Amino acid sequence: MVKVITYGTFDLFHEGHYRLLQRAKALGDYLIVGVTTEKYDMERGKLNVVDSLLTRVENIKKTGFADEIIIEETPGQKVNDVKKYNIDIFTVGSDWTGSFDYMSDYCKVVYIERTRNISSTMLREQNKKILKAGIIGTGRIANRFMPEVKLVSGISPQGVYNPHKESADAFAQKWEIDAYDDLETFYGDVDVVYVAAPHQFHYEYVKSALEHGKHVLCEKPMVLQREQAEILFTYAREHKLVLVEGIKTAYCPGFEKLLGIACSGTIGNIRYIDACFTKLEDASNRELTDEEYGGSFTELASYCVLPIIKLFGYQYEDVRFDTIQNEKGLDLFTKVSFCYPRGIATATCGLGVKSEGRLLIAGTRGYIVVEAPWWKTAYFEVHYEDTARVDKYSERFFGDGLRYEIKDFVNMINGNDKSGFKLTRGESITIAEIMEKFLVKERG
Repeated sequence: MVKVITYGTFDLFHEGHYRLLQRAKALGDYLIVGVTTEKYDMERGKLNVVDSLLTRVENIKKTGFADEIIIEETPGQKVNDVKKYNIDIFTVGSDWTGSFDYMSDYCKVVYIERTRNISSTMLREQNKKILKAGIIGTGRIANRFMPEVKLVSGISPQGVYNPHKESADAFAQKWEIDAYDDLETFYGDVDVVYVAAPHQFHYEYVKSALEHGKHVLCEKPMVLQREQAEILFTYAREHKLVLVEGIKTAYCPGFEKLLGIACSGTIGNIRYIDACFTKLEDASNRELTDEEYGGSFTELASYCVLPIIKLFGYQYEDVRFDTIQNEKGLDLFTKVSFCYPRGIATATCGLGVKSEGRLLIAGTRGYIVVEAPWWKTAYFEVHYEDTARVDKYSERFFGDGLRYEIKDFVNMINGNDKSGFKLTRGESITIAEIMEKFLVKERG
């Protein structure tokens, strides 16, 4: 007897799950299916699981493919299960290709081809739906989005659009999705749109997607002018569409905890904020060659300005920019200084000058410090006048962090508005306003 084992969450059971189990069963004589618990899913970074463990197990039973169902609860359990049940073949979907090669020391490993364009037929029977996501753009951030979106329940990548078909084809082949070079066809096949094109194209793509009735998640900076942000948010609100700017830090659990502590009075009244984010970028990359929209500020300032806007608000009295430029006139290093009625703040970003990247929030009773990479907030400390007293806080941060904004985006579409406070319309509009002021001053 050939024994086969496979694992998964199997949330919102759909045709892709059904075919996976069908093909897994065909590999041998006896199929064991491991179903993960909600707790283990959270520990490994799988977010937004909807169905209970009992419901997910029952859905697998209904297929008739599983000879035995077990529960996966802990890391390392897969190896022990293979030994315990004398497994011959370990199998999972092809979207995990390479991730479980280590299991070949214990049994044969088979990656089953992923089912594209899953049907929602089975979900409609449960009055549930998986959102089909379309990606606009094929660059670095779009490639980071793909492994993150598969870890959020309730959304699945459908296809990618790029006006340059060869780029769309290469991306689609890599991630096993469909390629589009026609926007109308693209919009017709998706429910939601993720915009990851270069900055200067965001406004037109977001506007176009909204006008086609699509919910939109757009990479930062969403737009580079205040008026554009106001137009887009107004249209989305009037047409009951969800529009979210993807500044991942805003949706990070550790950053949310940090803001809560800062606003709680623990460090007294906040009087000063200093946020710094620098990295050394290749001089040949778009960020340092695009003379109109490149540079450190448009690339990184959204992160650095975020905690200032969150804690001090929109109503700054003055803003000043100081830059170090390269020979093309692009800013390699920029410091922006804010004056508020009851405090001051600085945001520093750089692509060609390296500095200590930390976030400091200073108050009348103490201060909070978050070391780099603070934009992936996982740990921070609260210090007081008594140097012997230090409060330490931590929160897990998974992967690139895009899964957090994707999760909240899905929840907002499904009618859960509890995530809207993490990055409000007003905050996104203010960030666009600051971007516009910088570009007017530095680029005319």
